Amino acid sequence: MIYLLLATVLAAALWIRKRPHLVLPWQRVAKGSVGMVSLLLLSLFVLVGLLDTLHYRAALPEKSNGQTVYSAEVLSVFDVLAKGIKSRTEKTYSAPLAAYLYAKESMETSDGKILRDYPRLRYGGAHLVDPQREFLGDVLKRTGIGALEGLLIGVLLIAISNMLFHFFIKFRTVWSSTGREISKDNWISTFTRAMKNKPFKALLITTLLIAMLLGITANLAAVYHVLGTDKVGQDVLYLALKSIRTGLVIGTVTTLVMLPFALLLGIAAGYLRGWVDDVIQYIYTVLSSIPSVLLIAAAVLMMQVYIEMHPEWFETSAARADLRLLFLCLILGVTSWTGLCRLLRGETLKLRELEYIQAAQAFGVSSSRILTRHIVPNVMHIVLIAVVMDFSSLVLAEAVLSYVGVGVDPSTMSFGTLINSARLEMGREPMVWWTLAAAFGFMLVLVLAANLFADAVRDAFDPRLNRT
Repeated sequence: MIYLLLATVLAAALWIRKRPHLVLPWQRVAKGSVGMVSLLLLSLFVLVGLLDTLHYRAALPEKSNGQTVYSAEVLSVFDVLAKGIKSRTEKTYSAPLAAYLYAKESMETSDGKILRDYPRLRYGGAHLVDPQREFLGDVLKRTGIGALEGLLIGVLLIAISNMLFHFFIKFRTVWSSTGREISKDNWISTFTRAMKNKPFKALLITTLLIAMLLGITANLAAVYHVLGTDKVGQDVLYLALKSIRTGLVIGTVTTLVMLPFALLLGIAAGYLRGWVDDVIQYIYTVLSSIPSVLLIAAAVLMMQVYIEMHPEWFETSAARADLRLLFLCLILGVTSWTGLCRLLRGETLKLRELEYIQAAQAFGVSSSRILTRHIVPNVMHIVLIAVVMDFSSLVLAEAVLSYVGVGVDPSTMSFGTLINSARLEMGREPMVWWTLAAAFGFMLVLVLAANLFADAVRDAFDPRLNRT
């Protein structure tokens, strides 16, 4: 399904590229610094989610009969890349960048006495002989080295991207030239001209900052737990990164389920009116009256019972968890289309009274052709704006549902399960705060980037705004 979504996005991009009236609003988005920076952040989240979507099962050593047996554990490409932080599991809680456990334990000294103290971690800060004296200097050293490495990698990526863009422009100019003079500028001149562009400067600075942050995180994560560990000793940074895939799946798949209902029913109600409008209004009014949390809880519990009655359908627990995640997306999509449907109904009611629609009706144009050629293209800006803005609300909805226990499977890593596990951790003494802080931080960046990008898209596509 994820690959089908990517193919659909690429096909839509190619289709839009050939239509100047659709390219123009996206060019307006590209001219805004906020929109491009938020798109860059969203692209990083999408990249992590895609790497975590490529699943496989490792082959175990062959038996004597030559039959290949596969492991029951489902891994992803992201798990391979993050193997270091995934495999370094501690005994229990440890604070961010700590070298000791977070709680005291009874330990036996060399002379046989029992002492209550904080034991050393197995992996975090294990290279330090005396953590109390060496910790600060080691962290500062690794931070500086990581920032420098990230800066160099960021500059290299920017240079390579600029060279590829320059050669692409040159190739396209040569391919499409009909006797015109071809520019003799090199890629450095192209970069110098681009630096005069404010969005490009913002992208450049953001790329360098992200590269430095990733470099610092990678250097520290090699010997420390950057965001600490949870109750069973798992690295919280790894859990937070794994939660990105669940948030993206909830936001995108639910949107795909919601969109056909809202688009078809909203336009049909506004254009056909009469009994069709009455029926559709009755449907979404009744659906809006049902408490969404109770409806989702009832549907998820019924699905859970059905899954438990047929365990033979699933080879692994990951397959069962993915089915529950997909079913949750379906339920959210079926129950969240009413708001967009109301908007499209009102916009269609306004459009059908305009002169060009009445002229098409007078010339005998069929209703289906009027809907596809005149109505749908003129409401797509509302659809696009609503879809982008609903993405962030769906990510937050998953966190709320998982917190109350009717969200994704407990074995599925998500922001909601992290928050749910942090509920009891916040009430213990000493308080474990970093699990909630990690989930909050990643959700804040993801939702904020989505909202800022939605604002940029709304400003570019809203026809009521005056443009010069």
